[in-house]
Amino acid sequence: MKLDSKIPEGPLAEKWTNYKSHQDLVNPANKRKIDIIVVGTGLAGASAAASLGELGFNVKIFCIQDSPRRAHSIAAQGGINATKNYPNDGDSTYRLFYDTVKGGDYRAREANVCRLAEVSSNIIDQCVAQGVPFARDYGGLLDNRSFGGSLVSRTFYARGQTGQQLLLGAYGALSKEIHKGSVELFTRREMMDLVVIDGKARGIITRNLINGELERYFGHAVVIATGGYGNVFFLSTMAMTSNGSAAWQVYKKGAFFGNPNFTQIHPTCIPVHGDYQSKLTLMSESLRNDGRIWVPKNKEDAQKIQKGELRPTEIKEEDRDYYLERRYPAFGNLVPRDVASRAAKERCDAGFGVGSTGLAVYLDCADAIERLGKNVIEARYGNLFQMYEKIVDEVPYDTPMMIYPAIHYTMGGIWV
Repeated sequence: MKLDSKIPEGPLAEKWTNYKSHQDLVNPANKRKIDIIVVGTGLAGASAAASLGELGFNVKIFCIQDSPRRAHSIAAQGGINATKNYPNDGDSTYRLFYDTVKGGDYRAREANVCRLAEVSSNIIDQCVAQGVPFARDYGGLLDNRSFGGSLVSRTFYARGQTGQQLLLGAYGALSKEIHKGSVELFTRREMMDLVVIDGKARGIITRNLINGELERYFGHAVVIATGGYGNVFFLSTMAMTSNGSAAWQVYKKGAFFGNPNFTQIHPTCIPVHGDYQSKLTLMSESLRNDGRIWVPKNKEDAQKIQKGELRPTEIKEEDRDYYLERRYPAFGNLVPRDVASRAAKERCDAGFGVGSTGLAVYLDCADAIERLGKNVIEARYGNLFQMYEKIVDEVPYDTPMMIYPAIHYTMGGIWV
């Protein structure tokens, strides 16, 4: 098999514009004769099914949960980037393109990143039209905040629930097509195998998780949108159904599986706190906007904290090491995720970690609370602080959060 990424010809900034101008189209009358199968109902699957249904194709979409609203996209917290440049801080399509390629260690497929940057603003408009309640400033305009790896504020967000609200928007668009009849939804189905005829995907075999029966479905094309495979690791922030089983079935039928080692280690997760955990919990990337990350400067203080003899609030300001601000003054606490994760592990390996295991660092919002007020921080991150308090039994308004890197996102998968 020959690798062909089907990237359009021409200069980078013109590739997709030229492609759209000259691509082959399908007659509306013929679209009704074409069946498309979509496996997965997260942001990718639900959006693809809704869009294909609206275009006039016959779509069957399969969901392993009892509702598309339970897809793991619901767990995304921080926000979604776009180049609208509302803060007027110098953002542009090129800058988003460059930041994304650089953040991907220059290994991303540049043509696809360029297309993503081009349509980013339209995606925000589409989400707003679907009813996604993005945060707004005092004047009623869409608000922005910063994310790691960027020097501008381009992240649109809905508190710490952005994934949930985006998923509900996509679910609304999907429900409209289901009601119209262009999309048929199958819940509680797990994909067991891919049907290949003459080298092309033509259907799937599923197991009905209610009665255990095997079922078969035909399609002229099959879209695999089943999420990541983070659970191949012992602990991750992913749902237990994010196990890569569908991608593995496709791989066994001849598709390529690319870059499985491209696994993102997220720097702001709640540390392991027991021997019987099934998964870890993410604390949003957005907390690094107003939270400062630090460890004690003195190993003796770190050891006392590990033994429970000293609390973080008892450590003086001059005895705290804000190591990201010290090492990366241009970005500070908003360095890219892999940089922040490596730095946290290095500090803990050197003996400066905190918590009972020594495998944690502090994320402290005290400065932001003092500067902006508790009400502002609660409006931005209230649900995250509440979730942290329930898990750790500490109030993050009064004492710094403990965080540590964890398996979070997988960028490998079926090669396209």
